[in-house]
Amino acid sequence: MSERDTSVADWWHTDIIDMAPGEIRLRGYPIEDLIGTVGFSDMIWLMTRGSLPTAAQARLLESALVAAVDHGPQAPSIATARMAVTCGLGLNGALASAVNLLDDVHGGAGEQAVTLFHWIDEAVATGQPLAKATEQMMLRWQSEHGKFIPGFGHRFHKPTDPRAPRLLALVEEARAAGTVAGNFAQIARALQTALNTQKGHVVPMNIDGATAVIYAELGFAPALARGLFCLSRSVGVVAHAWEQMSQGGRNKGPTPPAHRWTYTGRDPIGSPARAVATPQNSESDAHHRGASRS
Repeated sequence: MSERDTSVADWWHTDIIDMAPGEIRLRGYPIEDLIGTVGFSDMIWLMTRGSLPTAAQARLLESALVAAVDHGPQAPSIATARMAVTCGLGLNGALASAVNLLDDVHGGAGEQAVTLFHWIDEAVATGQPLAKATEQMMLRWQSEHGKFIPGFGHRFHKPTDPRAPRLLALVEEARAAGTVAGNFAQIARALQTALNTQKGHVVPMNIDGATAVIYAELGFAPALARGLFCLSRSVGVVAHAWEQMSQGGRNKGPTPPAHRWTYTGRDPIGSPARAVATPQNSESDAHHRGASRS
Protein backbone atom coordinates (compact mmCIF):
# COMPACT_ATOMS: atom_id res chain seq x y z
CA MET A 1 0.00 0.00 0.00
CA SER A 2 1.15 3.55 -0.70
CA GLU A 3 1.94 5.76 2.25
CA ARG A 4 -0.58 8.43 3.16
CA ASP A 5 -0.10 11.70 5.03
CA THR A 6 -2.28 11.30 8.08
CA SER A 7 -1.29 14.57 9.80
CA VAL A 8 -4.40 16.44 10.88
CA ALA A 9 -2.36 19.64 11.09
CA ASP A 10 -1.77 19.50 7.32
CA TRP A 11 -5.48 19.38 6.49
CA TRP A 12 -5.41 23.19 6.26
CA HIS A 13 -2.26 25.18 5.58
CA THR A 14 -1.93 28.95 5.54
CA ASP A 15 0.65 31.69 5.40
CA ILE A 16 -1.74 34.10 7.08
CA ILE A 17 -1.98 33.15 10.74
CA ASP A 18 -0.14 31.04 13.29
CA MET A 19 -1.42 30.40 16.77
CA ALA A 20 -0.50 28.65 19.96
CA PRO A 21 -1.95 29.05 23.45
CA GLY A 22 -1.32 32.68 24.38
CA GLU A 23 0.18 33.54 20.99
CA ILE A 24 -1.29 34.92 17.75
CA ARG A 25 0.86 35.93 14.80
CA LEU A 26 -0.52 37.45 11.60
CA ARG A 27 1.82 37.20 8.64
CA GLY A 28 4.57 36.71 11.20
CA TYR A 29 3.72 39.78 13.29
CA PRO A 30 2.61 39.23 16.91
CA ILE A 31 -0.91 40.60 17.22
CA GLU A 32 0.05 42.66 20.26
CA ASP A 33 2.63 44.49 18.14
CA LEU A 34 0.01 45.35 15.53
CA ILE A 35 -2.72 46.50 17.92
CA GLY A 36 -2.50 50.26 18.42
CA THR A 37 0.36 50.49 15.94
CA VAL A 38 -1.16 50.03 12.48
CA GLY A 39 -4.46 51.16 11.01
CA PHE A 40 -7.25 49.10 9.49
CA SER A 41 -6.10 49.84 5.94
CA ASP A 42 -2.64 48.59 6.88
CA MET A 43 -4.22 45.38 8.20
CA ILE A 44 -6.22 44.86 5.01
CA TRP A 45 -3.01 45.20 3.02
CA LEU A 46 -1.08 42.93 5.37
CA MET A 47 -3.71 40.20 5.37
CA THR A 48 -4.31 40.20 1.60
CA ARG A 49 -0.80 40.97 0.38
CA GLY A 50 1.49 39.51 3.05
CA SER A 51 3.39 42.66 3.96
CA LEU A 52 2.71 46.06 5.47
CA PRO A 53 2.21 49.02 3.11
CA THR A 54 4.02 52.29 3.27
CA ALA A 55 2.13 55.13 4.91
CA ALA A 56 1.45 56.67 1.50
CA GLN A 57 0.13 53.40 0.07
CA ALA A 58 -2.14 52.93 3.08
CA ARG A 59 -3.54 56.46 2.69
CA LEU A 60 -4.34 55.92 -0.98
CA LEU A 61 -5.99 52.58 -0.26
CA GLU A 62 -8.02 54.16 2.53
CA SER A 63 -9.24 56.92 0.23
CA ALA A 64 -10.77 54.32 -2.08
CA LEU A 65 -12.34 52.46 0.83
CA VAL A 66 -13.84 55.65 2.27
CA ALA A 67 -15.27 56.74 -1.08
CA ALA A 68 -17.45 53.67 -1.59
CA VAL A 69 -18.96 53.12 1.86
CA ASP A 70 -22.52 54.15 0.99
CA HIS A 71 -24.81 55.17 -1.83
CA GLY A 72 -28.15 55.42 -0.06
CA PRO A 73 -31.25 53.20 0.09
CA GLN A 74 -31.53 53.37 -3.69
CA ALA A 75 -28.55 51.00 -3.81
CA PRO A 76 -29.89 47.42 -3.78
CA SER A 77 -27.37 46.30 -1.16
CA ILE A 78 -28.38 49.06 1.26
CA ALA A 79 -32.12 48.61 0.61
CA THR A 80 -31.79 44.88 1.20
CA ALA A 81 -30.06 45.42 4.53
CA ARG A 82 -32.81 47.73 5.72
CA MET A 83 -35.57 45.38 4.55
CA ALA A 84 -33.81 42.46 6.21
CA VAL A 85 -33.86 44.25 9.55
CA THR A 86 -37.60 44.90 9.27
CA CYS A 87 -38.04 41.17 8.66
CA GLY A 88 -36.38 40.41 11.99
CA LEU A 89 -32.76 39.79 10.99
CA GLY A 90 -29.91 41.06 13.14
CA LEU A 91 -26.92 43.01 11.92
CA ASN A 92 -25.09 39.88 10.83
CA GLY A 93 -28.05 38.67 8.76
CA ALA A 94 -28.57 42.11 7.23
CA LEU A 95 -24.87 42.33 6.35
CA ALA A 96 -24.83 38.87 4.79
CA SER A 97 -27.97 39.59 2.76
CA ALA A 98 -26.53 42.85 1.45
CA VAL A 99 -23.08 41.51 0.56
CA ASN A 100 -24.67 38.63 -1.36
CA LEU A 101 -26.08 41.22 -3.78
CA LEU A 102 -22.65 42.61 -4.60
CA ASP A 103 -22.16 40.49 -7.68
CA ASP A 104 -21.42 41.28 -11.33
CA VAL A 105 -24.08 43.94 -11.88
CA HIS A 106 -24.17 45.66 -8.48
CA GLY A 107 -20.66 45.57 -7.06
CA GLY A 108 -18.62 43.84 -9.74
CA ALA A 109 -17.72 46.77 -11.96
CA GLY A 110 -14.54 47.55 -10.03
CA GLU A 111 -13.16 44.06 -10.59
CA GLN A 112 -14.22 44.23 -14.23
CA ALA A 113 -12.54 47.60 -14.72
CA VAL A 114 -9.27 46.37 -13.23
CA THR A 115 -9.44 43.37 -15.57
CA LEU A 116 -9.96 45.63 -18.58
CA PHE A 117 -7.13 47.92 -17.46
CA HIS A 118 -4.85 44.88 -17.30
CA TRP A 119 -5.87 43.80 -20.80
CA ILE A 120 -4.84 47.20 -22.12
CA ASP A 121 -1.62 47.19 -20.09
CA GLU A 122 -0.68 43.77 -21.44
CA ALA A 123 -1.36 44.89 -25.02
CA VAL A 124 0.83 47.96 -24.51
CA ALA A 125 3.57 45.71 -23.13
CA THR A 126 3.65 43.88 -26.49
CA GLY A 127 4.51 47.15 -28.23
CA GLN A 128 1.10 48.47 -29.24
CA PRO A 129 0.49 52.21 -28.91
CA LEU A 130 -1.75 53.02 -25.96
CA ALA A 131 -4.57 54.50 -28.05
CA LYS A 132 -4.72 51.49 -30.37
CA ALA A 133 -4.47 48.98 -27.53
CA THR A 134 -7.23 50.79 -25.65
CA GLU A 135 -9.59 50.83 -28.62
CA GLN A 136 -8.99 47.15 -29.40
CA MET A 137 -9.44 45.98 -25.83
CA MET A 138 -12.56 48.11 -25.40
CA LEU A 139 -14.09 46.49 -28.48
CA ARG A 140 -13.03 43.07 -27.23
CA TRP A 141 -14.72 43.73 -23.89
CA GLN A 142 -17.93 44.83 -25.59
CA SER A 143 -17.95 41.79 -27.85
CA GLU A 144 -17.46 39.43 -24.91
CA HIS A 145 -19.43 41.19 -22.16
CA GLY A 146 -21.89 43.61 -23.76
CA LYS A 147 -22.00 47.30 -24.54
CA PHE A 148 -21.33 48.67 -21.04
CA ILE A 149 -17.72 49.56 -20.25
CA PRO A 150 -17.14 49.02 -16.52
CA GLY A 151 -16.15 52.06 -14.52
CA PHE A 152 -17.84 54.67 -16.72
CA GLY A 153 -21.23 56.34 -16.69
CA HIS A 154 -23.73 56.56 -13.84
CA ARG A 155 -27.51 56.32 -13.89
CA PHE A 156 -27.87 58.80 -11.01
CA HIS A 157 -24.85 61.13 -11.03
CA LYS A 158 -25.02 63.20 -14.17
CA PRO A 159 -22.86 64.70 -15.50
CA THR A 160 -20.21 63.80 -12.91
CA ASP A 161 -19.85 61.29 -10.11
CA PRO A 162 -18.43 63.60 -7.40
CA ARG A 163 -16.25 60.85 -5.96
CA ALA A 164 -14.23 60.14 -9.09
CA PRO A 165 -12.42 63.47 -9.65
CA ARG A 166 -11.27 63.59 -6.03
CA LEU A 167 -9.90 60.05 -6.16
CA LEU A 168 -8.12 60.70 -9.45
CA ALA A 169 -6.57 63.85 -7.99
CA LEU A 170 -5.22 61.75 -5.11
CA VAL A 171 -3.78 59.26 -7.61
CA GLU A 172 -2.03 62.10 -9.40
CA GLU A 173 -0.59 63.33 -6.10
CA ALA A 174 0.60 59.80 -5.35
CA ARG A 175 2.17 59.54 -8.80
CA ALA A 176 3.99 62.83 -8.32
CA ALA A 177 5.29 61.60 -4.95
CA GLY A 178 6.48 58.31 -6.45
CA THR A 179 3.96 56.19 -4.51
CA VAL A 180 2.45 54.76 -7.72
CA ALA A 181 3.64 54.69 -11.32
CA GLY A 182 0.52 56.23 -12.85
CA ASN A 183 0.31 53.72 -15.71
CA PHE A 184 -3.24 52.63 -14.92
CA ALA A 185 -4.41 56.20 -14.47
CA GLN A 186 -3.06 56.88 -17.95
CA ILE A 187 -4.87 53.79 -19.26
CA ALA A 188 -8.12 54.96 -17.65
CA ARG A 189 -7.77 58.36 -19.32
CA ALA A 190 -7.15 56.69 -22.69
CA LEU A 191 -10.21 54.51 -22.15
CA GLN A 192 -12.23 57.62 -21.31
CA THR A 193 -11.15 59.21 -24.61
CA ALA A 194 -11.93 56.09 -26.66
CA LEU A 195 -15.33 55.68 -25.03
CA ASN A 196 -16.25 59.32 -25.57
CA THR A 197 -15.30 58.99 -29.24
CA GLN A 198 -17.34 55.83 -29.65
CA LYS A 199 -20.44 57.27 -27.96
CA GLY A 200 -20.15 60.76 -29.39
CA HIS A 201 -20.52 62.37 -25.96
CA VAL A 202 -18.79 62.39 -22.59
CA VAL A 203 -19.31 59.25 -20.50
CA PRO A 204 -17.63 60.25 -17.22
CA MET A 205 -15.72 57.88 -14.98
CA ASN A 206 -17.63 56.70 -11.93
CA ILE A 207 -16.66 55.44 -8.46
CA ASP A 208 -15.95 51.94 -9.78
CA GLY A 209 -13.55 53.23 -12.38
CA ALA A 210 -11.76 55.57 -9.99
CA THR A 211 -11.33 52.97 -7.26
CA ALA A 212 -10.24 50.48 -9.92
CA VAL A 213 -7.45 52.87 -10.91
CA ILE A 214 -6.30 52.99 -7.29
CA TYR A 215 -6.50 49.23 -6.75
CA ALA A 216 -4.64 48.57 -10.01
CA GLU A 217 -1.99 51.19 -9.24
CA LEU A 218 -1.45 49.64 -5.80
CA GLY A 219 -1.09 46.16 -7.29
CA PHE A 220 -4.29 44.49 -6.11
CA ALA A 221 -5.55 41.64 -8.28
CA PRO A 222 -8.91 42.18 -10.05
CA ALA A 223 -10.81 39.76 -7.79
CA LEU A 224 -9.51 41.57 -4.72
CA ALA A 225 -10.98 44.82 -6.08
CA ARG A 226 -14.43 43.32 -5.60
CA GLY A 227 -13.51 42.04 -2.16
CA LEU A 228 -12.30 45.49 -1.16
CA PHE A 229 -15.53 47.04 -2.43
CA CYS A 230 -17.47 44.57 -0.28
CA LEU A 231 -15.42 45.60 2.75
CA SER A 232 -16.04 49.27 2.01
CA ARG A 233 -19.77 48.98 1.36
CA SER A 234 -20.19 46.85 4.49
CA VAL A 235 -19.62 49.99 6.56
CA GLY A 236 -22.63 51.67 4.98
CA VAL A 237 -24.65 48.47 5.23
CA VAL A 238 -24.08 48.20 8.98
CA ALA A 239 -24.88 51.91 9.47
CA HIS A 240 -28.16 51.66 7.56
CA ALA A 241 -29.16 48.39 9.22
CA TRP A 242 -28.50 49.89 12.65
CA GLU A 243 -30.44 53.02 11.77
CA GLN A 244 -33.38 50.92 10.59
CA MET A 245 -33.31 49.02 13.88
CA SER A 246 -33.58 52.35 15.68
CA GLN A 247 -36.41 53.59 13.45
CA GLY A 248 -38.40 50.39 13.76
CA GLY A 249 -40.75 49.15 11.07
CA ARG A 250 -42.03 45.69 10.31
CA ASN A 251 -41.73 43.66 7.14
CA LYS A 252 -41.10 46.65 4.89
CA GLY A 253 -40.96 45.88 1.20
CA PRO A 254 -39.10 47.79 -1.50
CA THR A 255 -42.02 50.20 -2.03
CA PRO A 256 -44.79 51.59 0.21
CA PRO A 257 -47.96 49.41 0.26
CA ALA A 258 -49.97 52.03 -1.65
CA HIS A 259 -47.63 51.73 -4.61
CA ARG A 260 -48.28 48.43 -6.31
CA TRP A 261 -46.43 46.66 -9.04
CA THR A 262 -47.58 46.54 -12.68
CA TYR A 263 -49.55 43.41 -13.50
CA THR A 264 -48.87 42.18 -17.04
CA GLY A 265 -50.79 38.89 -17.03
CA ARG A 266 -54.24 38.01 -18.42
CA ASP A 267 -57.43 39.83 -17.50
CA PRO A 268 -59.75 38.10 -15.00
CA ILE A 269 -61.26 34.97 -16.57
CA GLY A 270 -63.97 34.14 -14.05
CA SER A 271 -64.42 31.17 -11.78
CA PRO A 272 -62.13 28.19 -12.43
CA ALA A 273 -65.17 25.89 -11.97
CA ARG A 274 -66.90 27.46 -15.01
CA ALA A 275 -63.79 28.04 -17.08
CA VAL A 276 -63.92 26.66 -20.60
CA ALA A 277 -60.90 25.22 -22.36
CA THR A 278 -58.64 27.79 -23.95
CA PRO A 279 -57.77 27.37 -27.65
CA GLN A 280 -54.38 26.11 -26.56
CA ASN A 281 -55.97 23.48 -24.32
CA SER A 282 -58.45 22.54 -27.05
CA GLU A 283 -55.61 21.87 -29.48
CA SER A 284 -53.82 19.81 -26.86
CA ASP A 285 -56.96 17.79 -26.09
CA ALA A 286 -57.58 17.18 -29.78
CA HIS A 287 -54.01 16.00 -30.21
CA HIS A 288 -54.38 13.51 -27.39
CA ARG A 289 -57.75 12.30 -28.66
CA GLY A 290 -56.27 11.77 -32.10
CA ALA A 291 -53.32 9.94 -30.60
CA SER A 292 -55.64 7.59 -28.72
CA ARG A 293 -57.51 6.65 -31.91
CA SER A 294 -54.37 5.85 -33.88
